[in-house]
Amino acid sequence: MTETAQNGRRRVVITGVGMVTPLGNDSETTWENLVSGKSGAGPITRFDASEYGVRFACELKDFDPTNWMDRKQARRMDRFAQMALSAARMAEADSGISIAEEPDRVGAAVATGIGGLKAFEDCLEVLIERGPDRTSPFSIIQIIPNMAAAWVSMELGTKGPLATETTACAASNMALGDGLDAIRLGRAEVMLCGGTEAPITRVGIAGFSAMRALSQRNDDPERGSRPFDADRDGFVMGEAGAMLVLEELEHARARGAKIYAELLGYGVSSDARHVTEPDPTGLSPARAMQMAFSDAGISPGQIGYVNAHGTSTPLGDPAETRVLKIALGEGNAYRTPVSSTKGATGHTLGAAGAVEAIFTIFAVQRGLLPPTINYETADPTCDLDYIPNEPRPQQTEIGVSNSFGFGGHNACVVFRRWDDAA
Repeated sequence: MTETAQNGRRRVVITGVGMVTPLGNDSETTWENLVSGKSGAGPITRFDASEYGVRFACELKDFDPTNWMDRKQARRMDRFAQMALSAARMAEADSGISIAEEPDRVGAAVATGIGGLKAFEDCLEVLIERGPDRTSPFSIIQIIPNMAAAWVSMELGTKGPLATETTACAASNMALGDGLDAIRLGRAEVMLCGGTEAPITRVGIAGFSAMRALSQRNDDPERGSRPFDADRDGFVMGEAGAMLVLEELEHARARGAKIYAELLGYGVSSDARHVTEPDPTGLSPARAMQMAFSDAGISPGQIGYVNAHGTSTPLGDPAETRVLKIALGEGNAYRTPVSSTKGATGHTLGAAGAVEAIFTIFAVQRGLLPPTINYETADPTCDLDYIPNEPRPQQTEIGVSNSFGFGGHNACVVFRRWDDAA
């Protein structure tokens, strides 16, 4: 008999995680560097950025995809797909799941905001300089956003539901929501869910810089991303791949899996307002949070930590502060610790939700709340407890993670610390 929550639904737990980020090429290294207050930012090495207005980003360091796939296969994939497959293999190994035993009951949902941007640039360059007949036959399958999910499915052998979310910076949280729904509805027992993004390219940096979305602190890259700080001037571009194994509770228990946390709830909404600017009222994103709380069966007063979207932009951070006050209620908002880990990782766009979901899970599991680094000057429009600069030892049962994307996409996920007696 399948164990259910009080509302009669199948319960979903996290049994494996994997990531490659600007702070490390695995989950533990990333976490240790995060809580040590390190920044992943530095001068761009992916291309010659000497003539660009923005010349720094949060790149992966020493990432070698051939640790997780053969060289021929890696050459057929854009970097965003390489990172997703690497993170998925880590998460699979961490979970101890045997996909081959029941491939039809295992699915995947892998998010990306952009897809194969470098592959697109390379294809266009060959087309212009050498003509259409010299275009690689692998160009399209490197570019299209669904290929990260496709590679994960093909290489790991999943034959259940397969999805790709491309809802900008909210995409990974929506992929987690896809996995949660698939398991609750009985369409799968296990879902590999997460996100990936490789936007540190000529077009990526030039395009976001032209929008004036990026920090200009070329002379001090490590202090460029400074969420909620009064002197913030934009986000720092980051790249990452992160995957989580979502599993129906009884299924996990039957195989003796270790359990990190329970995925309790998920909420989504849309601003229906502007292509880039957040909802100035905060009502639409707050509705996504409140929907997630309702789905999780919790009250705002039970929340012990919020991993904010917190991009370090002039408009976004005060807007999210308003959102938190609406969703939590002002009294709870001032009492609830909030941090943005993008101070350390930069903004990894479509991968951000998955990266930050793992951070939120580790925070509640380990009783250590990660800091908002580079917080130096208080902003009166951002007046909550942002866990400045140092991690905070604090036991908490419930953690929440927000992701908001261009176009008005809002998504929130809720995790509960796992108790074996639960």
